[in-house]
Amino acid sequence: MDNGINFCSSRDGTRIAWIREGQGPPLMRIPTWPMHLEFDRSNPVSAPWNEALARRYTVIRFDMRGTGLSDREVANVDFESWVEDLAAVADAAGLDRFALIGHSQGAAMGAAYAASHPQRISRLILCGAYARGRVLRARSQADRERITAFIQLIRVGWNSPEPVFRHVFSSLFLPDATPAHLDAWDRLQAVSTSTEMAVRIVGVVDRMDLRGPAQHVRVPTLVFHAAEDARVPLEEGRLLAGLVPAAQFVILPSRNHIWLPHEACWNAFLERVDEFLARPAAQPAGPVPASPLGDELTPREREVLELIARGQSNGEISSELGISPHTLRNHVARIFAKLRVPNRAQAIVRARNAGFGRES
Repeated sequence: MDNGINFCSSRDGTRIAWIREGQGPPLMRIPTWPMHLEFDRSNPVSAPWNEALARRYTVIRFDMRGTGLSDREVANVDFESWVEDLAAVADAAGLDRFALIGHSQGAAMGAAYAASHPQRISRLILCGAYARGRVLRARSQADRERITAFIQLIRVGWNSPEPVFRHVFSSLFLPDATPAHLDAWDRLQAVSTSTEMAVRIVGVVDRMDLRGPAQHVRVPTLVFHAAEDARVPLEEGRLLAGLVPAAQFVILPSRNHIWLPHEACWNAFLERVDEFLARPAAQPAGPVPASPLGDELTPREREVLELIARGQSNGEISSELGISPHTLRNHVARIFAKLRVPNRAQAIVRARNAGFGRES
């Protein structure tokens, strides 16, 4: 077992900390947030995951940029940089073809990498995953106010000596955890990153959109989701599984976003993972077909298309997004041009077929 901390440089020069543990076929565990490579060794929430997987596989883990032992002060914090960090670690670890397992936004990173590098990925496992960040799946003013309140809680309480603010996060991630788990999760939040970086990361996570990349995935995929996940709605996992061609969707009897060894679903989860990874390796996929919606849509254009797919008028969209009618008309015109559709009705059909506009 090589359990020393290693470092590699991502595309923009950011240093990423990574570790290799265990023996067996290679399996990269993509980081979720919060996490910390060193602290995770004794954390009762994350340590059981790492230990169970390392008994079966050669597990490669890394800290996200801005967190843990990776560079803390970084200019670029965006989804594309996260995927580039994953690629840099895979290269540094000498991985040729390997399996990926990711949780929450880590699952999104894994799906995006698998979509663009099908020849390198043998299997993909997504846990507590979602196709749309909270901003994109918000359906009411109350939803949007909760997003704002969540960010404000981070600003005022992330590094506070008093853990009461951080308990909001732990109660969402682990509603059925033991006091020891909750205490460890609280300490992990405090040591994983700074308040400023936490705000930046959540800002990216809330706007992630995997509906296009998910349809590019051409590797065997297994999607797990807790039946009563308080952090990510079950329907979001179902939506993502429906977008990934031939993905298997498994619902686990849990309320926790990260399930734990004392839960009834724990052994069943590990058994299903082992069975899935033990299957004969599929042949590397061929060229990925063009996205049905066009990968060139910007995040703002995807927000507009989401609301169009929900049947909202230009006036309603302009008001909800806080942009002028003129700016909105320009967005709509560019969307129609990129989708190669002549009118709103056809844009709605194309968008809904790709997962836009669905109820959460």
